Amino acid sequence: MSPTTRSGRRRLTLRQRVTVLCVVVGGLLTVLAGSAAVVADANRTHIDNLLNRVGPLRANAESLLAVMVDQETGIRGYAVSGDPAELATYEAGVARERELLDLMTGLAKGTGDVEVQLEAVAAQSERWRQQVAVPVVEAVGTEGTAAAQTLLDDQARAQFEGLRTATDELQVEILSVRNEVADDARRTSNTLVALLIVAAVVVLMAGAALVMSLNRLVIGPVTGLAAQVRRVANGEYQRDIEGVGPPELAALASDIDGMRRKIAADLAEVRDARERIEWVNAQLQKQTEELVRSNRDLEQFAYVASHDLQEPLRKVASFCQLLQRRYAGQLDARADQYIAFAVDGAQRMQRLINDLLAFSRIGRMTSGFTDVDLNKVMSDVASQTEPSREYAGGELIWSQLPVVVGEEPLLTNLLVNLVSNSFKFRRPQVPPRVEITARRVDDEWEISCQDNGIGIEPEFADKIFVIFQRLHSKDAYPGTGIGLAIGKKIVEYHGGRIWVDPQVDEGTAIRFTLPVAQEQAGQPGAAAADGPSADGQDAKASSVDGAETKASSAVRGADKETVS
Repeated sequence: MSPTTRSGRRRLTLRQRVTVLCVVVGGLLTVLAGSAAVVADANRTHIDNLLNRVGPLRANAESLLAVMVDQETGIRGYAVSGDPAELATYEAGVARERELLDLMTGLAKGTGDVEVQLEAVAAQSERWRQQVAVPVVEAVGTEGTAAAQTLLDDQARAQFEGLRTATDELQVEILSVRNEVADDARRTSNTLVALLIVAAVVVLMAGAALVMSLNRLVIGPVTGLAAQVRRVANGEYQRDIEGVGPPELAALASDIDGMRRKIAADLAEVRDARERIEWVNAQLQKQTEELVRSNRDLEQFAYVASHDLQEPLRKVASFCQLLQRRYAGQLDARADQYIAFAVDGAQRMQRLINDLLAFSRIGRMTSGFTDVDLNKVMSDVASQTEPSREYAGGELIWSQLPVVVGEEPLLTNLLVNLVSNSFKFRRPQVPPRVEITARRVDDEWEISCQDNGIGIEPEFADKIFVIFQRLHSKDAYPGTGIGLAIGKKIVEYHGGRIWVDPQVDEGTAIRFTLPVAQEQAGQPGAAAADGPSADGQDAKASSVDGAETKASSAVRGADKETVS
């Protein structure tokens, strides 16, 4: 429904007013453009006639007179000397005259008097040739030059002068036509300029009207509306916003005022909610502090309890071992079995406590993060896992590994646990092979420990990282079941994540991420060797083979060249 004024008259919206102005101006400019197109076409026609018809006609008329003079000169020279060269000049002039007449006839079509005068010149030229030139040529050939000279009398000269006069009249007619065409071109050009001036005036007037309308209907009302909005923004939320100007701005002012009322109501609710949130935050802060204190006490309790349990366990284990050594074979077989169970249980409890103690220390006893060279770490890992590697006859391989940010002792412990598990959970009669690789993924290094062992079923991929969770009995594979839980805590302490990759054809692939060192952060193209590279560059790889002797088995193939 169209808006109306208080008197009931229909008010035009801003869009309607601009539309009416554009339609009026567009109609005027369309009429002017159509008129200018017609005038420009006429002007182009006049200029085309002037340049391509009248101009060539005038030049050809001058050439025609010169050709006729050449013919007359050639005839006179031939009558005097009988020289064929003079006759050739005449004949060339005749040929050239016919070419010019044909060309001028085509250009003179539709020019009226010029066309008639051109026909008169052509007819008179032909009469001069038939009455003067041809008889002279024939007289020279039959009677000689003396007889031919008698034909070139005053009458012949008068006849040629008449031809010259007709040619001059032709040039006068052509000049008259040229002046008329030039006047027409000049007039149409002036008309076209006048139309362009009128169009420019219309555009300027339309622009002025648009600017005045915008100032009265848009800029002024918007400025007043903005001033009211600023007062509201400064805190006067209870101040009403009045609508002024065209219907669109009045509607906008009404919407803003509605938004102001909604904001005022929301602010009242926010004040109440803020008070409630502050109270809740205070309670949460107290609970957080209590939780931190409780966690700290629990960690301290776990550490103290684990440490204090060591002494009685050592006594139990020591005395059980003394009983085993002193009374072995003196009691019955069942007594020996019971003593062996007690010794094994005490030793296993010691290992559990030690592992639990190590688990509780992660992140609590720290030396700070530094740049850690994983190649150096792997050398330590190879040394620490050498006994199990030699026993299994296994092989440990690592490519060029990166420098990461972390704690070197914790990362060494992590990799020792992973490599030890790979040697432990091997397939029967198959020498274990463990490979450590790395690749750059955005701002992290993804480290992979892959072996050719018994593998892990996908449904147990998360269970193996839970503390004291085992997938096999302790008789089949010894251990406490806390190694991978320690590894997970170390990785999460470094801000990374660890998981089992199920997309492997053989064995197990455990991957984890570590942050990139600071000097490498701006080098997205840097990547550690992870299989064959695109450019085929060679890189050093270190491998360890448990089949070698202890003296030479620390790092087998340290200088071996591999494709990284």
